[in-house]
Amino acid sequence: MLAEVDQDHCLIDCAGVGYVVSCGARTLQRLPAPGDEATLHVHSQWSEDAGPRLYGFLTRDERRAFTTLLAIQGVGPKAALSVLDVLPPGELASAVAREDKSAVARANGVGPKLALRIVTELKGKSLGDPSFTPTAPGVHVEVAAPPAPSLTGEAVSALLGLGVAEVNARRAVDHALIRLGEDADLSAVIRAALQELGR
Repeated sequence: MLAEVDQDHCLIDCAGVGYVVSCGARTLQRLPAPGDEATLHVHSQWSEDAGPRLYGFLTRDERRAFTTLLAIQGVGPKAALSVLDVLPPGELASAVAREDKSAVARANGVGPKLALRIVTELKGKSLGDPSFTPTAPGVHVEVAAPPAPSLTGEAVSALLGLGVAEVNARRAVDHALIRLGEDADLSAVIRAALQELGR
């Protein structure tokens, strides 16, 4: 459940545990009202000084684009979020295909040099989804709809986003599904899995 929305983050209540999730402005604007259910695709980072940090996105493509941007030298989480604020994944792919450095440089904290590096390094790179792969200008690519994710996969992904190790996440989700049945609601499965993990 979405507990509150702030300027650069939101607070998600997951089975009574609050998680602070950093988000870009576009994501925060598209969230439901506090008190409503919200599903975020979360990327987690760990650092010695700051500990765990969670970054939330409304789609898998946005999260995938974020992690790809982070792999570029000089691009930190703040800059990656800024790029995705001005250019969602599809538009970023188009800008890369056109070598449009100025479009990327519209992002806060991204100067011309970094914009050039982003365009250069993303050239020809796929984020695992064909819709992101840059194509030649004027070329239209039809992308088949991806298969619907399984309940187990979605629940495990949610737990991974909360920093749970994959083996523990899978075990907890399996136990939750045994208790609740295959027709259970995703949020109920996540709550039950968190109870299994003692969180």
